[in-house]
Amino acid sequence: MKAFELLRQIEEMGIEVIAGVPDSTLKQFCDGLQLYEGFRHYVTANEGAAVGLAVGTYLASGKPACIYMQNSGIGNAVNPLASLANGDVYGIPMLFIVGWRGEPGVKDEPQHVFQGKITCKLFETMEVPYAVVDAATTEAEMLAVLKEAKTHLDANRQFAMIVKKGTFEADKKFTWKNGNVLVREQVLGRLLEMVPKEACIVSTTGKISRELYEQSNRLFGNHDSIFMTVGGMGHASMIAFGIAQEKPEKKVICIDGDGAVLMHMGALAFIASHAPENYVHIVLNNQAHESVGAMPTDCGKTDFAALARAAGYAYAERITDEAGLARIQEGLSDRKGPVFYEIMVSLDSRADLSRPKETAKENRDGFMGAIK
Repeated sequence: MKAFELLRQIEEMGIEVIAGVPDSTLKQFCDGLQLYEGFRHYVTANEGAAVGLAVGTYLASGKPACIYMQNSGIGNAVNPLASLANGDVYGIPMLFIVGWRGEPGVKDEPQHVFQGKITCKLFETMEVPYAVVDAATTEAEMLAVLKEAKTHLDANRQFAMIVKKGTFEADKKFTWKNGNVLVREQVLGRLLEMVPKEACIVSTTGKISRELYEQSNRLFGNHDSIFMTVGGMGHASMIAFGIAQEKPEKKVICIDGDGAVLMHMGALAFIASHAPENYVHIVLNNQAHESVGAMPTDCGKTDFAALARAAGYAYAERITDEAGLARIQEGLSDRKGPVFYEIMVSLDSRADLSRPKETAKENRDGFMGAIK
């Protein structure tokens, strides 16, 4: 089904608000959202926030909202779904559209494998009826799914559409540029050259980890000093904090993304409060969820350096050019932390960017051996 056709059918269900977090499996749907004019569309900080928005929408209008996400985001949605929206509590209707990564029998990245196994079971446990759709689903079958969904929404219940890869066709490709001049992969190479020899790095999920992997292998012949947080979006900063507390003699550098920081922003206040002097937090801000289709985050005006400063980081700075990059050397070597750098980068990335060849456990063991 064309993305616009599905959106038209959702609009006919009386839904006016769509909110969520982008997913590569749903890229055609997400591109369509950016171009289709029939909805108020919000890219929320995390999936639980989208559920909260849907609750507020219904309370004020009496109309359900639609929430889209990757299946990895179900965990973020569980609390408000169970404690607010469920029929035993407030009974708030909402339609979920969920990209199915890690589908059993389909090769995928390691962080998606277990989540893929339990996706349907999670909705069953949450007492949310669902339907699985794929590229073979006919238009008539899709309309029947939406009709079933409408029945549940009208009864103040939720319904989920679990979407396999390749289900939707694009009407038009959505493209967007942020105007930043620094290129992320080149910045990462520069940072690796500045990092003290005995330091360790924790990198966030997505293309940041993949680019660090390639750049470290190119420069040093290995990537053992980098822990690649290939799942758990938004949690790299707390992983780095845990390491920094256990290894106070080491400089610990968290290389984060703007979308990841938005997802669990409370970590900034926590890290600042505990003030680890060996902690450097670097956020590469391209103002988009670039690894899953480059949809803008809806928080393009956010100044993360100012947030870190307000939270209590010892030093925070926003970097926009080559001259600013050179100043990071001081933060990586001499400044007492926690230190925060926000680096504004473009949306450029290579089409041939590789993925780690080792298993997640092999990378874990290499990292633990390197910092021991």
